[in-house]
Amino acid sequence: MTPSSSAQTSNTSELVFIWEGKDKAGRLVQGEMRATGAERVNVTLRRQGLTDITVKKKASLRQRKITEKDIAIFARQLATMLRAGVPLLQAFDIVARGHGNPAVSRLLWDVRTQVETGSSLSQSLRRYPAHFDALFCNLVSAGEQAGILEEVLSRLATYKEKTVAIKGKIRAAMFYPAAILVVAFLVTAAIMIWVVPAFKNVFESFGAELPLPTQMVIWLSDRFVQYWYLIIGSLSLGSMLLVRTWKRSASLRASTDKLMLRLPLFGEIVRKAVIARWTRTLSTMFSAGVPLVESLESVGGASGNVVYIDATRRISASVKSGTSLTMAMQTTQIFPAMVTQMVSIGEESGALDQMLSKVAEFYEDEVDAAVASLSSLMEPIIMVILGGLIGGLVIAMYLPIFKLGSVV
Repeated sequence: MTPSSSAQTSNTSELVFIWEGKDKAGRLVQGEMRATGAERVNVTLRRQGLTDITVKKKASLRQRKITEKDIAIFARQLATMLRAGVPLLQAFDIVARGHGNPAVSRLLWDVRTQVETGSSLSQSLRRYPAHFDALFCNLVSAGEQAGILEEVLSRLATYKEKTVAIKGKIRAAMFYPAAILVVAFLVTAAIMIWVVPAFKNVFESFGAELPLPTQMVIWLSDRFVQYWYLIIGSLSLGSMLLVRTWKRSASLRASTDKLMLRLPLFGEIVRKAVIARWTRTLSTMFSAGVPLVESLESVGGASGNVVYIDATRRISASVKSGTSLTMAMQTTQIFPAMVTQMVSIGEESGALDQMLSKVAEFYEDEVDAAVASLSSLMEPIIMVILGGLIGGLVIAMYLPIFKLGSVV
């Protein structure tokens, strides 16, 4: 069993305890600690010189999940504390007590305990891979070795903030049309289940043959009324199975990533966002002093797209064999000419990290503009689709009335 997995296994049996005690100066201090039992908390606090200790188990409450934004806030706050000259353990105390998410506070207390027992910060963070990925830990390790931990944490905070922002923009661009489609389905279902049957009862009294569009709508309505629970259940179950299969199947995720890059309108936004993350990650790692080859090993996964992950592996292999980064990127044929030209300038001038940062900023701005343009473009398209759908149903139901009026 690996250290990270054993740590995660042990954490599942730990509980949260609230403690109070007096320090060597007789001042009352209190805090929280995760441990396997109250006695373990007592022993740890006595080693720290505390007396008159009282320990009680903290009532378990439903906690919010720890998000990337929470980790970005933690990195920014810790960097600020260290830059102000606050010792690492005390900085953890301040950040953990002041964080708005109790789950993050508990995580930081756990990390602090690991550091206090003699582990380095990077080693302590590696015990929680669900929240601190390899890139984060590698950068912290590089910062510790170079003595620039606060600077690296500041860069990590900026990187996380930019990543969270660009992911949010992509989700916003995808959410709007998806939400409209869901609303359109619900409105259509309501019309089919409640409105069309009322018209059907009226039409039956006409005693005349109905127009073909009206017959089709009534047939669909009958199916909805008869099997609505099967239709909605099948769609819900199918969506859940698709999501679960997507999470478990690497081949399906790869196909989805490739498809996303080819989609009209959305594909270009996704490509720009991936390039922005790719260049931002490489810039952050290279500026922290991580060697280029080692940086490339983390860059692919951070891009979040299998096409760029595979391309990064090929780039890393080429760079190891002595090829320049510019040439290696050009051979993949997935990076725009502007990106490779900026990288070439960076390599020649010795300012690769700065050039990569400028490329990332350019593509982040491009994503902002593209999302704004897409929102403006989608509104009339969606109005036309909804108008055609609802208008078609209304016309189909009024055709018999128009026909009856012409006869009269």
